[in-house]
Amino acid sequence: MSKVLVITTSLRAKSNSDRLAEELMRGAAEAGHEVKHISLKDKAIGFCRGCLACQKTQRCVLRDDAVEIAEKVKNSDTLVLVTPIYYYEMSGQMKTLLDRLNPLFPSDYRFRNIYMLSVAAEDETYVPEKAVSGLQGWVDCFEKAELVGTLFCGGINDAGEAAQHQAKLEEAYEFGRRLK
Repeated sequence: MSKVLVITTSLRAKSNSDRLAEELMRGAAEAGHEVKHISLKDKAIGFCRGCLACQKTQRCVLRDDAVEIAEKVKNSDTLVLVTPIYYYEMSGQMKTLLDRLNPLFPSDYRFRNIYMLSVAAEDETYVPEKAVSGLQGWVDCFEKAELVGTLFCGGINDAGEAAQHQAKLEEAYEFGRRLK
């Protein structure tokens, strides 16, 4: 099966997106995938400086946790990005990480299948659209990769509240089972 890397981007204690990601990972593992997880909690990730040195060297000039994360992304078959929705967009730390994955653009990256799991207090279908669009823009730069699927779990707000939403937890589990 696939090497799946799940990156959770919420920095919140008792994160709802983290709880849903646990179910996604359980589903993916039970489907036979090799699942690895990275949380951006306690990671030092600086902003891209736009120097583009990485386009020649395939290495970032900054030395922080993004360098190791990029290597793990590069060597995964499937990437799942998990984010809370803030102001109808992906978390800032997710966007910062995507920018810092720029050294992968000219590389022989392995990933092909990209997924996103998002969570928000609002439950309307339009809520994740801008976050999905932002991720799609990143994926479009990697011609061998494809945004294969997204799951939005709306109506969840307070820290730890996801644990009370059994139907959403089951959706996340099934989403994980269907990963390529």
